[in-house]
Order: sequence, then C-alpha cells, then structure tokens
Amino acid sequence: MSDSPGRRQRVRDDDSARTKRVGRGEALADWADGRVGLFSMAKANLRKVFPDHWSFLIGEIALYTFIIIILTGVYLTMFFEPSMNEVVYHGRYTPLQGIRMSAAYESTLDISFDVRGGLLLRQLHHWAAILFIASMLVHMMRTFFNGVFRKPREINWLSGAGLLILGMFDGFMGYSLPDDLLSGTGLRFMEGAILSVPIVGTYISFFLFGGQFPGHIIVPRLFTVHVLLIPGIMLGLLALHMMLLVYHKHSHHPGPGRRDMNIVGPPLWPVYVAKSGGFFFLVFAITAVMSAIATVNPIWSYGPYRPDQVSTDAQPDWYMGFSEGLIRLMPGWEINLWGHTLVLGVFIPLMIFPTVLLVIWLYPFLEAWVTGDRREHHLNERPRNAPTRTAFGAAWIALYIVLLIGGGNDLVATHFHLSINTITWACRISFFVAPVVVFVITKRICLGLQRRDHEKVLHGRETGVIQRLPHGEFTELHEPLTQAERYTLVSFDQYRPLELPPAVDESGVERKLSFKERLRVRLSRAYFGEYGQIAKPTREEFERQREHHP
Repeated sequence: MSDSPGRRQRVRDDDSARTKRVGRGEALADWADGRVGLFSMAKANLRKVFPDHWSFLIGEIALYTFIIIILTGVYLTMFFEPSMNEVVYHGRYTPLQGIRMSAAYESTLDISFDVRGGLLLRQLHHWAAILFIASMLVHMMRTFFNGVFRKPREINWLSGAGLLILGMFDGFMGYSLPDDLLSGTGLRFMEGAILSVPIVGTYISFFLFGGQFPGHIIVPRLFTVHVLLIPGIMLGLLALHMMLLVYHKHSHHPGPGRRDMNIVGPPLWPVYVAKSGGFFFLVFAITAVMSAIATVNPIWSYGPYRPDQVSTDAQPDWYMGFSEGLIRLMPGWEINLWGHTLVLGVFIPLMIFPTVLLVIWLYPFLEAWVTGDRREHHLNERPRNAPTRTAFGAAWIALYIVLLIGGGNDLVATHFHLSINTITWACRISFFVAPVVVFVITKRICLGLQRRDHEKVLHGRETGVIQRLPHGEFTELHEPLTQAERYTLVSFDQYRPLELPPAVDESGVERKLSFKERLRVRLSRAYFGEYGQIAKPTREEFERQREHHP
C-alpha cells in the first residue's frame, strides 16, 4: 500500500502533462529524453570549459578534413569501379580514345570528365586527405613539444599516432586505386620492398597480388581496405580520442589562475560551439577553393599503368616521401648466401621506417620511465623548459626534411641544375649529421631561453634606457615584471636527475646494478642534469635581488 500513492501521483503527473498542448518537436524531444536521458546528458556536458588558444585549432582542422574525406569518399564510391578487367576507352577525353586500360582507370576518367562535379569532388577528396595528414602531424608536434602526452593522456597520444599512421597508409592506397601510370609505379615500389623481406617476402607478395605483379585483384583488395577496413578502425580511434578528450578535458597553457586541477576558458555552449561551427565552414571553404584552382593527381596526364613503363618525375604524396627518401639514399648493397640474395638496399630502409614511427609512438612511456613521474599533468609545458625533449623532436623533423629532399632528388636536380649524385651524397651525409647538429643547436637555444627567463624574473625586462649613476657608471634600466608574468615564467616542474645507489648495500655487500638501471640514470642525467636544464630562480634569490635593487 505504501507504493501506491507514489505510483498514482506519477500517473496523474503524466496525464496532466498529456493534457498540456505542446508542439510536435517538443513532444518528440520529450519522448527521446524519457528513454535515453539526452537532455540531462547535454546539460551536464554543454557547460564544459575549453581553453581558448589558437594551437587547439590544429586538431580541429584534422577533425574537419576527416569529415570532408568521409563525405566526398561516399560520393566517389558510387561511381568508381574497383576492377582490373581490361576495357577500351571511348569516353570524353580525346587523347586516350581507343586506348586499352583497366575498368578502374576508365571509371576514374569518367568521374573526372563525365560525372557532374566529379572532378571537383576528386580534388576535394585528395586535398582533404593531404590537409588531414598535415594537420595531424602538426597537431602531434604541438602535443609532443608541449608535453601533453604525459599522464593521463598516454592513450590519447597512442590513438592520435594511430590515426596519423593509418591515414598515411590509407592515403597511399587511395591514390593507388585509379591504376594510372603513377599509382602503378607506387605499387611496384611497394612490391619491391615486400620482396626484400627474407624468407616470407615472396609469399606475402603473391598473397597480396594474387600471383605475379600486378595480377588482377590488387585494386579490388585495396578498395576494400581503403573504403571499409582502415576508415572503420580510424572512426573507432577517433571516437576513443574524442571520448578521452571530453573525459580528461583539454590541457591548458600555464598562467595566473591555471592549475592542474582546473580549466580556464569559455564554455562549450554557446561560445565554443559557435566558434567551432564557423571554423568548420572556413576549413571546408579553403579546401574547396584549393580543389577548384590547384590540380592534384591529374591521372589523365599519366595514362593507364603498364609494367614496362615508368612515368617521369614519379613522386608520392609528401607524407610518404620519408620512405621514398630512405630507399633512394640507401646504397644498393646485396648479400648472396646459399644461392639466395638479401637486398639490403631495400630491406634496411624497410626496417628503419617502422622503427622510427614506433619510437615516436612509444616516446611517452620512455619519458615516464626516465622521470619516474606518476602524477597527472593538465598544464602544458613550454618547449624551452624541456630542452632535451624539444631537441629530440627538432632532430626528428630535420631527419624527415633530409629524407623528403632525398626522395625528390631527381626533381631537385632538374629544377636547380645540380648533379643528382651530389644531392644523393649530401643527403646521405646529412642523414647522420643533420639530426645531431639540430639536436645540439636546439638544446642550446632552449637553455639560452631558460637563462633569459631566469634573468627576467630576477632583474626585470630590459627597457633600452641607459642611466648614469652618480659615480659615473652606466647601467640599463630594467622594468619589473608583473606578478602574472613572473608566475608564468616559473610555473613549471623541474625534475632532479636520478642518482646511482651506493656501491655497497647496508650489509657491506657489493651492489649489482643492471644495465637497465644504469641506462635510466644516464638518460635522467642527460635530461635533467647540469647540462640538461637551467635551475629556475628560487624565492631566496628573488628576495635577495629585491633587497639590493628595490
């Protein structure tokens, strides 16, 4: 009997709600809210705070270009025929009339010249893919240099790096689908790399191509992976990335009132939603303008793929220039053992390429192991305050640029009238020298900036005004920093390097240290030792300076 009044009251409330006249939209919204709790969920999340800084827009560019890729890809899928069956072209493009080609190449020509808006959509799809990978790379560089990958955002870093790597390979498969002379050359390049793998290379190649290259099934298989498999995985990683972003919230830059336990910025609704919505249309408009005025991948100029031909100036998209440069710079070394040839000139670059990606992917765990830091970090770190990490990232960028130039050594030679052998040897030497030089210079620059911040906190900002003291000495006047400026310059963690334990333990027994322990101490000294950072000013130094120069 005790439950019946509450039940009767609920029924009366529902009946009274039904007697009130509401619009159809409101009724539908009430129906949905009563079953999934949409309004209560939105009420709890729409007031979330997002920090306001231009660097966060880079990640939004990656998200919006990915949306453009999905939308344009769905449209192009309706007209593309992923088949390598041989046909004779009788379409609108006159120079290729009567030429034998694959059905995939013919359908791509039809999209470009016969489908209304087809060429624009092809261009939009390709440019969006290029911008997506570029924005992903810059976004990860920003995340790396600001130390955003630290706890609790390691999974965000892994998912973001996974999106970047999958995007690179999906882009390669995408521009391999038309089966033109350029894409066929790229597939031939991939086949040669696979064949260089000892023992299993031949089996993998026969499995992918269904026999001898090029076979008749590689385009349908690439189409399935390009349209279904990789985009599905990327959508899952993107959903995971966004959920963790909402759960952990954005990290924000150091400043007054900004701590690890709070977020300073405008709310999601209506400020951030309005800005983000307008930015989406801006990104879409710029991509559309680029697609309308700048030609990318003109397959009609290359012609259909033939194994006995190679197009001149054959270059992959820029994001695959890393692998291209590794192949072109590596000497053509071979080893003949027991009647088998090991092609080191291709196999070694094939191993270096994923190794470099793996090191960057797992770097957060390396740094966490060196520091031993288990705390949560929600404040970004200025790159100058992590000199070794910043120098490591700059060295990787230098290596990437060297390999990009090496991958286009023929174009550099023809455009600048240089010897291709000279360019190749310069890039080979730079492969080993440039990262080291850039690492040292970048670290010295960061240490110099730390010293300048140290001096600014203690002595103030230089004004350029020279003052003569009563005893004849000339000095420059310094303007004291505000409290907010001083806080921004000193609000960062400064780790102490690890030390080796005593040579003997409490019982007088010689302590045995593993290689792993010694390596960790050496890396810690390199990161945070005397030559790894400049000690930030202490309160005692600041008070002493104020007493001498009030």
